[in-house]
Amino acid sequence: MCNNLVMAKQKLSPAAAAAKKKRDLEAAKTPYRRKCKAENQRRRRAAKKRGFKLSGMDFDHKDGKFKSVKANRGNDGRGTKKEGK
Repeated sequence: MCNNLVMAKQKLSPAAAAAKKKRDLEAAKTPYRRKCKAENQRRRRAAKKRGFKLSGMDFDHKDGKFKSVKANRGNDGRGTKKEGK
């Protein structure tokens, strides 16, 4: 099985793509997301200094450890509808 599978790009009109880009940027700039990104950077730098191989890994804020990108999506396989409730 190939590990380099990429999802197909969404087929959006130019107006819808611009609106999505604006929404995504606003979501990325919230205080919570900025805090998470800064924490990711600190932990990645520290782990690389200690010699960890982090290719294809993301930091999971809920579990407090590095996981594969696949395992760190969708509430650990339970979907996002129930997350945070």
